[in-house]
Amino acid sequence: MRELVINNKTIRIIKGDITQRRVDAIVNAANSYLQHGGGVAAAILKGGGKIIQEESDKIGFVPVGGAVMTSGGGLPCKVVIHAVGPRYGEGDEDSKLALAINNTLGIASQKGFASICMPAIGSGIFGFPKDRCAKILLGQAKLFLQKNTTIKIIEFCLFDEETLQHFERELCFLKNTFS
Repeated sequence: MRELVINNKTIRIIKGDITQRRVDAIVNAANSYLQHGGGVAAAILKGGGKIIQEESDKIGFVPVGGAVMTSGGGLPCKVVIHAVGPRYGEGDEDSKLALAINNTLGIASQKGFASICMPAIGSGIFGFPKDRCAKILLGQAKLFLQKNTTIKIIEFCLFDEETLQHFERELCFLKNTFS
């Protein structure tokens, strides 16, 4: 099983299509201009419809590390939270990625959501190393679930085998160090 339970809350790793997840919120690995033209963002726009881009256009610019929310359009989730991760090589990437996931989980918790599903933010076209991405995202998810939050399930939905393997290794490490 690809999960870790902390205080009756679950971190889960799955392989699949994030646009098909039946959770309160899915996360889009967004750019600062919220232009959803490639990767996970394009898949979310295709599944959810143009309303997601229209709502994103009204929001405008989001700094690296920031997160904002739009409706889910035609997706099975309630909302899409757009998290802006760092581009590899821009400097201070680890801190910026940690900030992006914490802002994302903060929005979900403030809205009272119980479940959220996210991709490996920044590890696609932004070039963030997949092993470091797994370590940061899973580590921050674990820390967040140890707080008082409405979130009961954090899923990481991964599309490719290489990324999945990095996340599985890191989750195994977290299980072995969790007490």
